[in-house]
Amino acid sequence: MQTAEVSITQKLTAEEILQDYRIGWESRQASLAGRKEVFMGKAKFGIFGDGKELPQLAMAKFFQNGDFRSGYYRDQTFMFAIGELTLQQYFAQLYAHTDVEADPSTAGRAMNGHFGTRSLDEEGNWKNLMEQKNSSSDISPTAAQMPRLVGLAYASKLYRQNPDLQHLQQFSVNGNEVAFGTIGNASTSEGMFFEAINAGGVLQVPMLVSVWDDGYGISVPAEYQTTKGSISEILAGFQRNAEGEQGYEIFKVKGWDYAALCETYEAAVRVCREQHVPVLVHVEEVTQPQGHSTSGSHERYKSKERLDWEAEFDCLKKMREWILANDIATTEQLDQIENEAKEAVKVARTNAWNTFDAGIKEDHAVALQLLDNLAAASEHITEIATITEELRKVTVPIRSDAVRAVRKALRYVRDERNAAKRELVGWLEQTIGENADRFNSYLYSQSEESALLVEEVKAEFDDNSPVVDGREVLQACFDAILARDPRVFAIGEDVGKIGDVNQAFAGLQEKYGELRVTDTGIRECTIVGQGIGAALRGLRPITEIQYLDYLLYAIQILSDDVACLQYRTKGGQKAPLIVRTRGHRLEGIWHSGSPIGMILNSIRGMHVLVPRDMTQAAGFYNTLLKADEPAIVIECLNGYRLKERIPNNIAEFTVPLGKPEILREGSDVTIVTYGSMCRIVMEAARQLEEFGISAEVIDVQTLLPFDIEHIISDSIRKTNRVLFTDEDVPGGASAFMMQQVVDEQGAWRWLDSKPQCLAAQAHRPPYGSDGDYFSKPNTEDVFEAVYDIMHEADPEKYPTIY
Repeated sequence: MQTAEVSITQKLTAEEILQDYRIGWESRQASLAGRKEVFMGKAKFGIFGDGKELPQLAMAKFFQNGDFRSGYYRDQTFMFAIGELTLQQYFAQLYAHTDVEADPSTAGRAMNGHFGTRSLDEEGNWKNLMEQKNSSSDISPTAAQMPRLVGLAYASKLYRQNPDLQHLQQFSVNGNEVAFGTIGNASTSEGMFFEAINAGGVLQVPMLVSVWDDGYGISVPAEYQTTKGSISEILAGFQRNAEGEQGYEIFKVKGWDYAALCETYEAAVRVCREQHVPVLVHVEEVTQPQGHSTSGSHERYKSKERLDWEAEFDCLKKMREWILANDIATTEQLDQIENEAKEAVKVARTNAWNTFDAGIKEDHAVALQLLDNLAAASEHITEIATITEELRKVTVPIRSDAVRAVRKALRYVRDERNAAKRELVGWLEQTIGENADRFNSYLYSQSEESALLVEEVKAEFDDNSPVVDGREVLQACFDAILARDPRVFAIGEDVGKIGDVNQAFAGLQEKYGELRVTDTGIRECTIVGQGIGAALRGLRPITEIQYLDYLLYAIQILSDDVACLQYRTKGGQKAPLIVRTRGHRLEGIWHSGSPIGMILNSIRGMHVLVPRDMTQAAGFYNTLLKADEPAIVIECLNGYRLKERIPNNIAEFTVPLGKPEILREGSDVTIVTYGSMCRIVMEAARQLEEFGISAEVIDVQTLLPFDIEHIISDSIRKTNRVLFTDEDVPGGASAFMMQQVVDEQGAWRWLDSKPQCLAAQAHRPPYGSDGDYFSKPNTEDVFEAVYDIMHEADPEKYPTIY
């Protein structure tokens, strides 16, 4: 373990040092002003980076174009220092300004302290990431920035070691880019942190992790957080040694020692960038002058002695002392810098507020005028005037105030017809549309590479198309994908040497090398994170989660990071990650394979594809690799050995998203399902035919998106009856499908019988084939569910079975 020397050896000019001091002071004053804005009611919440100024200034000195940050919500000084955040943008984010120009990080969608740069242009195309300093979009869950950090660093390794990627100069120059991660000391207690640290050490990637250690996690001190009270001490075993044993380079440095911080980061970044060795920088004795956030005061849990120490060892105070002691500037010069910093913050705050408030007040004024016009033309002048007066009294309006008032007023004139009402309705419709763009857009890609715009190419077969195991269809597909696109790589447990547990990648590591088809450890969270980070840097990862049940290890990362990435950046970043997994019809409590409702409700922003066979799955992979969106593909575990024909155009054919397929025409009842249930339902339909019941069977194919063309509703219009069935728990995906069809598509109007759901039991299936039979829908269950529907419609023709 290394400890940085105190003496400064870097060649910094006085101007550079004083510029750092200025940025640090501006950042501190921004924190103080931000807290006041919250308490004045101009902002809802504030969380700030005061006390961390010096280490962030030192780190920023060695952050180059092309590098990436994956940090947490106290890195404002760093963002100021690298020139990717202005003071006015800082306050715009605090006020939740919805203009991308005002708040480029999130367009008002994330609370303050959540930073990111824009990797995409207005059309959703990649910018040249080597011409800018990059920050992946921050998320709040503690330590959740760490899995993505692994992937950002891993991309540098691939760009350096894979010669077929050398032409992608907008994403990398020989893999020289460092991925900078930041985290608070308490969050290093999270499992994601340890998993990411281990993964980075195994992979040997240029990942520089800085731990800002202020001794607390909100109110809980370090002795409750970390063994030995020190993350660098417990990670000492990761330190590489002189004998060439791989591992980490570990540094410790005080957060108030500007000279030592600069020395440390110069050395740390050099190791990372040149040698591709991961580095941990443990920055100790950091302070947090305002406490955790505006939700409370740190004086409630810190002793007087601790507060006195923090005042004495405040990093900006110490930097001032150091500058004076080394005759870099005079007291008067530093006083002037501090006063100028205060004034700069004041001006930026005022400008940010005025810009934010102007658009809202304009809408507010228009709404008031239109309401006055309506009152003058209406029989309900008293009610409308009351609503208008309440709106007029709002001193700090927000957009919803005017909309709420207008909607209330329109209730009173629902039977009236006049020009004032028409004008007010027009304003409301326009405003709701504008606010839909402000607050509801970019859940999915809005670029020309949207998965929904990929042209369908039918699979082609002829008499010579070979009949093979389903896994061989996938193998042929992955072979073609890897051959045509060097950006594609596949990682996962057992994916490499043996070609995954079901052999879809068999022989492909030998053919394309370990960089393209790679084994990983058992670490689902960082497998996904490795893919997210690489996708953020222009690569096309296929990350495998061996079984669908294991997705729970990674669901938080999928939900909080990649699924909402385009949304929380308003189209500023994308990570077109493909998560490949397998499920359905598995046996056993921990291998039941169908937690679909959980997935659907937690990862909106990703596509969820549920192919019934491997040909459909292959078509989906081809589609997704033409698109710029993340998705999960859930293959059927019991389909790898079933026979299918390999399409002649295995490398080109695509399956469209959001388009169900009618597997069997019918006239009496519509059965809606997906995945492995398709075979069960088709057999049940065959048996129903023997009893005079004609069932139309529809495979939804994709759950997100779901039946864009309302094919299912059209079927119900014909049959007037519907059964939704799958292997999820009651109220899971079957209920989701019913809501989409009956409610969203309005199919209720065509129903002559109550819509029915047939799901699995509420518990997970026990082990064994009988456990599967008695826990999940089987052919007999489907037959009897449909028969009961028909019995209710015509009891004489379809008497009860038992």
